[in-house]
Amino acid sequence: MIGVINTTPASVTFDIGDGGGYETLRPYTLHIDGRTICDTRSIVTVHGLGAGRTYTASVEFEGGNGQQDYSCTFTTPAVTATLNVRDFGAYGDGEHEDTSFIQSAIMCCPEGGRVLIPAGTYFHRGIYLKSDIFIEIQKGAKLVLDSNRNDIPRFPGRLEGSSGSDGYFLGTWEGEPFAMFNGSVTGVHVKNVCVYGEGTIDGGADKENWWKDPKVINIAARPRLIFLKGCENITFTGLTLSNSPAWTVHPFFSKKLGFYSLTINNPWDSPNTDGIDPESCDGVEIAGVHFSLGDDCIAVKSGKIEMGRLYKTPSKNLHIYGCLMEDGHGAVTVGSEAAAGVCELVVERCRFLRTDRGLRIKTRRGRGKDSVMDNIIFRDIEMDGVVTPFVVNSFYYCDKDGKSDYVQDRSPLPVDERTPLIKRLVFERIKAVNSHYAAGWIEGLPEQPIGEIVLKDIEVSFDKDAKKGIPAMALNVPECCREGFIVKNCTNFIQDNVVINR
Repeated sequence: MIGVINTTPASVTFDIGDGGGYETLRPYTLHIDGRTICDTRSIVTVHGLGAGRTYTASVEFEGGNGQQDYSCTFTTPAVTATLNVRDFGAYGDGEHEDTSFIQSAIMCCPEGGRVLIPAGTYFHRGIYLKSDIFIEIQKGAKLVLDSNRNDIPRFPGRLEGSSGSDGYFLGTWEGEPFAMFNGSVTGVHVKNVCVYGEGTIDGGADKENWWKDPKVINIAARPRLIFLKGCENITFTGLTLSNSPAWTVHPFFSKKLGFYSLTINNPWDSPNTDGIDPESCDGVEIAGVHFSLGDDCIAVKSGKIEMGRLYKTPSKNLHIYGCLMEDGHGAVTVGSEAAAGVCELVVERCRFLRTDRGLRIKTRRGRGKDSVMDNIIFRDIEMDGVVTPFVVNSFYYCDKDGKSDYVQDRSPLPVDERTPLIKRLVFERIKAVNSHYAAGWIEGLPEQPIGEIVLKDIEVSFDKDAKKGIPAMALNVPECCREGFIVKNCTNFIQDNVVINR
């Protein structure tokens, strides 16, 4: 079948389903209105379409008889008006500061209208979204964030409310309220926004500015490249996101979000440059995204301690598929800042290359009784060069108290309001080659074991020159090399067709 994942006024994203994984079983040729577009085997976005038009797409698989294997029709959204930022005074020369010109076009855009950012380099200090508009960043256009901290607006972490109110939370850093700089693109309580194109959003970060002394909070926490707070029905399609000062895309207490065919590219040694980190979000689709960066490619969160306990808003209903993850710490990570829990997460048909860990669950004592991880499914995944493909770690040693006796003690402690819970995890139809330390390190709490883990149709083989090392970030974890699955404190551990090739 040919599935339309997403449309914008100028593009469409397809997912071709023929029973394959990250790639289709056979290469295919994509046609639109009889015109040959490309030969590929993965999720694809086609640009250069017209707004408000109906098209017919068809697919012909290699080795066929010239007949269309699948076809469908789709209609791109219409726009009520197009506002070119150059008409508002934007220079786009990389030297003049263009913030006010771009923001003026956004604020003047009518409902259903499009803000057009043509080719050029736009130096700015943070762009804010508005509801019910399209923003097209065309090929050759680059938005570059100012790196001077004194020029960038910042958000307070907490604003006091009236008597009896918990106040208003805005700025955040690693799951807790904290003053932070605004993002390159920021949305606060906006709805129905589509940002798309073949252009680039660049955070302007390097080791002389945002990445210098990364553990030191300088005025405020480093900005995210894209920050969405309390937003709904927001999509980003086709863009390149690069050189983020910290997390690249950070949706925060938002819902109905889509991220399609993005390229997220940060240097391998850039600090805290996670790819996409949904935090306390409901309904997130991530498809066809290429990650290459300096930390976790995707990290699903729900607050470290205070925010999770106060709002009890888990991240849920997340679907990640058709993505390529390269050179990050974890390909897909759940936690550790997940005080409100994570549930109903499906990761499928992805490829992981040279990440430290593949599928990674992180938690620890202190996250709290609302930190429940349940119905998390990983399936149809290829890994190559992943150091430890599977890690479930209940003793993650983050935070100032992460190496304390309370967090790291392997003897059973009382179950109380501080004790997290992992209920059910499913790993199926996964193949990992050229691994190193171990096939998997899985360790629950002795006082609250993992409820159930299912391993089905799993094959792991090791690099011929496999290195020795510690598979999980916790104390008292031994160095391993070519180990199988090491499992501790799991009530129901189910294996079906698990093959370890040493």
